[in-house]
Amino acid sequence: MKEIHRGINLQAIRSEDGRFNHIIDVRAEWYRNDFYFVSTYACPGPDALSPTFESKFARPEHLGDGEFALYAMRHTGKEWVGIFDAMSVDECMKAIQDDPWFIP
Repeated sequence: MKEIHRGINLQAIRSEDGRFNHIIDVRAEWYRNDFYFVSTYACPGPDALSPTFESKFARPEHLGDGEFALYAMRHTGKEWVGIFDAMSVDECMKAIQDDPWFIP
């Protein structure tokens, strides 16, 4: 997990006046049979419905023999899109850090 945090500067994502949603955490978690990367956003505005919300942004899927398919969440937040296939764990982590599809 430290690799993900090292690749994302959470301070640089915050708005200067503090009124807009910004990422306060990035983590990985299991949900049922799937593994996800999740970002937590702070909602500092006076009209916020809640102080935070979470958004899944990446999902590696084990294919066998140490290979993974890597999916990104569409901007709609309702559909996963297959981006890469047959990657190693290290290649998945690099893609999550570097590829624009996986901007949390």
